[in-house]
Amino acid sequence: MRIKQFYGTSFNAVKTQIWIGICVYVVVAILRKRLDIPHSLYNILQIFSVTIFEKVPIYQLVKKVDYKSTNIDTNKQLTLFDY
Repeated sequence: MRIKQFYGTSFNAVKTQIWIGICVYVVVAILRKRLDIPHSLYNILQIFSVTIFEKVPIYQLVKKVDYKSTNIDTNKQLTLFDY
């Protein structure tokens, strides 16, 4: 766990932010264990930070997607340079 910046400088503010960080870490670790999520804790937290206000079930957000099997239509893709 890494806290990059504290938003308060008093002893109580710093202590509260550390406890909040520990609680979030433990809740995500429990969630990962119970839902058997294959991603790392860091990846799960990154997904949550991007999709925090979406009304989607948590498991649907973090389920393992096989990106190799998805068919991407490259004909619709714009090209930067025409060679």
